[in-house]
Amino acid sequence: MAEPTSATRPYKIIAGADSFGCALKDALVSHLRSLDIDVEDLGTSSYYSIAAEVGKRVSSSPTDTRGLVACGTGAGVSIFANKFPGVFAAACLTPEDALNARSINNSNVLAVSGLSTSPDSAVEILNAWLNTPFKSPCPASGSNPWPEDIQSFLDNSLSEMPKIGAQPQSDSDSTAPCALCCLVKNRELNPIDLIPGGSMKILRESPTSAIVRFKAGSVEPAHHHTFGHDLVVLEGKKSVWNITKKERYDLVVGDYLFTPAGDVHRVKYYEDTEFFIKWDGKWDMFFDEDLEVAKTAIDKELENGSK
Repeated sequence: MAEPTSATRPYKIIAGADSFGCALKDALVSHLRSLDIDVEDLGTSSYYSIAAEVGKRVSSSPTDTRGLVACGTGAGVSIFANKFPGVFAAACLTPEDALNARSINNSNVLAVSGLSTSPDSAVEILNAWLNTPFKSPCPASGSNPWPEDIQSFLDNSLSEMPKIGAQPQSDSDSTAPCALCCLVKNRELNPIDLIPGGSMKILRESPTSAIVRFKAGSVEPAHHHTFGHDLVVLEGKKSVWNITKKERYDLVVGDYLFTPAGDVHRVKYYEDTEFFIKWDGKWDMFFDEDLEVAKTAIDKELENGSK
């Protein structure tokens, strides 16, 4: 993979990572500095506060400033960075992902996986991301120039995407919703047959991500998976009991949790709750207790005043 040219090279890159992505972030910062690119390394913090800070800084910086964030999977830091207007963070596991993210999404924050990506592979991903201009030919376009209608859509997306989630300033603003917002509101989730009250919509496969929703009062009996999974709460309130580690996590909007493969855990939903979840491999779920046993155990703990 060629090194970035002066035409595509950003003026400055702001970098940060959690403990799972720290080593990979350090390797990429060294590579960037070897290219004489100005890097502001914000260091390492617990969970995703560092990603939020990178997103905030990129959001308020000139357009030739970009960001680099790293965690275990790359998913969590990209979600937190994307909370800020004008930030287009993309988790990339291959150079092809990076080419597509720059060409289609004009990505200005690169998110990488400290658990899945070697330093050498990450350098290839970073160089592809640095080298690729917006709307350029990429794997998604069959390595051909985008048709004019798609180029027009991509141009319009730059002004539409930062408005997603913003409060309308006037009645006229509220009558012109973004098409992407409409797609999100109209998505249909499929019931989870194994657990009453749950529904899911797969967004992407390999690595797999989904939106999951549970009704208030729903309970997931103690279970485990052959894969670890990351989740971020989008709305609602829930508790997760990691029985293997004898720990409890009370989660609300914006909270993140990683559950390792094989860890037995049960869940209680206090409100209608929706969350984003990502995992590697095919979906599986092995129950370690039945629903009534789970409800009894949770009720007993809540009655003892632990909530």
